[in-house]
Amino acid sequence: MNIDNVRKEIASHLNCPVKIKVFGMRNKTNIYTGRINAIYPNLFTISSPEYEKSFTYRDLITGEIKIKYE
Repeated sequence: MNIDNVRKEIASHLNCPVKIKVFGMRNKTNIYTGRINAIYPNLFTISSPEYEKSFTYRDLITGEIKIKYE
């Protein structure tokens, strides 16, 4: 898996609903749901009525986050 492939996959799901699971420290996980709002060279953002969050493509490659397209 390389960063260009991840970028293309995320770009193909622009404005689609997603669920992102973030693995934090001490076995804490956070789940964010929303739509992929914007795509930038190093990161992408998701937004919902409550928040807007950004994630890097590196997070997906390293397994720090998991993304599920709905």
